[in-house]
Amino acid sequence: MDPIKESSSGLVFTVRRQKAELIPPAKPTPSETKFLSDIDDQEGLRFQIPVINFYRKDSNCSMGAHDDPVKVIKKAIAETLVFYYPFAGRLREGNGRKLMVDCTGEGVMFVEADADVTLEDFGDELQPPFPCLEELLYDVPGSVGVLNSPLILIQVTRLRCGGFIFALKLNHTMSDAAGLVQFMTAIGEMARGASEPSTLPVWCRELLKARNPSRVTCTHREYDEVPDTKGTIIPLDDMVHKSFFFGPSEVSALRRFVPPHLRKCSTFELLTSVLWRCRTISLKPDPEEEVRVLCIVNARSRFNPPLPNGFYGNAFAFPVAVTTAEKLCKNPLGYALELVKKAKSDVTEEYMKSVADLMVMKGRPHFTVVRTYLVSDVTRAGFGEVDFGWGKAVYGGPAKGGVGAIPGVASFYIPFRNKNGENGIVVPVCLPAFAMEIFVKELDSMLKGGDPFVNTNYAIIKPAL
Repeated sequence: MDPIKESSSGLVFTVRRQKAELIPPAKPTPSETKFLSDIDDQEGLRFQIPVINFYRKDSNCSMGAHDDPVKVIKKAIAETLVFYYPFAGRLREGNGRKLMVDCTGEGVMFVEADADVTLEDFGDELQPPFPCLEELLYDVPGSVGVLNSPLILIQVTRLRCGGFIFALKLNHTMSDAAGLVQFMTAIGEMARGASEPSTLPVWCRELLKARNPSRVTCTHREYDEVPDTKGTIIPLDDMVHKSFFFGPSEVSALRRFVPPHLRKCSTFELLTSVLWRCRTISLKPDPEEEVRVLCIVNARSRFNPPLPNGFYGNAFAFPVAVTTAEKLCKNPLGYALELVKKAKSDVTEEYMKSVADLMVMKGRPHFTVVRTYLVSDVTRAGFGEVDFGWGKAVYGGPAKGGVGAIPGVASFYIPFRNKNGENGIVVPVCLPAFAMEIFVKELDSMLKGGDPFVNTNYAIIKPAL
């Protein structure tokens, strides 16, 4: 098995980076303090989330043959920051751990780079884990803090073939996937000659501010305080990063396990139930221990009226399904599916307000990570649609799975076309080496039509020593 830092393809190459620089807004911007919402500044979002887009040299694109993507994108970032000027500021922390943006206009961090590799060298299928990722998205010293650091780091790497890679790290407290794509789309529009973004940014973080007085009106087991008594938070050493493709044939193979009354379940619900179960079996928790899956749900449309077009803050919840390891693994798939469907339906406007209130009342806790799996569907986020003038991305989306404060907890559902031209979803999974072997076997068994619920492999789950 490959450790996370190596490529599954074995590709190794050299990246030559210029000295990192700050790109400020192209024009003067307001000097003010803007408070984040009480959804934005929770502990579980206080990290940098990595995104990567790959682009071909396109002879039919709007850019000339001699246009340099680094110069074009640098100029476009500066112009876009005039509208998105909070991104050029720095986060400060006030009373009650409240985060606010000091709009200083200092700018975002930018790295110009060249790599002695072509896009073709990456192979037929571009998907995580990507080779030499830490070279394509360099951790500039002093740039990775949550407070008093650049809120975005962007690296543009030219490839030998004329293509390029746009990689980005975002302080997650500032935006969710929808907000980040809105910002990246704006850079693309400015790069292609627009004078302003087609969707103007809207701050309005007060719409997700805690009420006064605060009152928790919903159940939020995603923030349960669970002691890690048996050391079951995933270990950080010997971790394996692997991606799994689910096209039409894989999804229909898994749908055979869905009971008739749940046939209308979404692909997200189906995959989440399957992966949660396989992952739980692979990690061998104690049968009586609680396990949980957190489903990221975009709540923009759950508000009445909906959040304004252009809102680029975090507007999602982590609704949770909880059961014991034994129940999850011994019951038919319909059991997990009903839990996942119920969790997703919990998110309402009142639920979001209740989360905001809980953050203020409980000191902005981290979501539960002990025996937890977190899934985020970015199939409709639009990362791959971002066009800087060289056409749409060959791959666009999260740079890896397992990101966050506790590596290994999260997976993304990313839109993907395989080498056979099939459209589907690729899911990066991060697990300890011993668990990945079991996970692959479990998933393979289901895809090949074996019925794991008749001759369950649950016997491999035993109490942790």
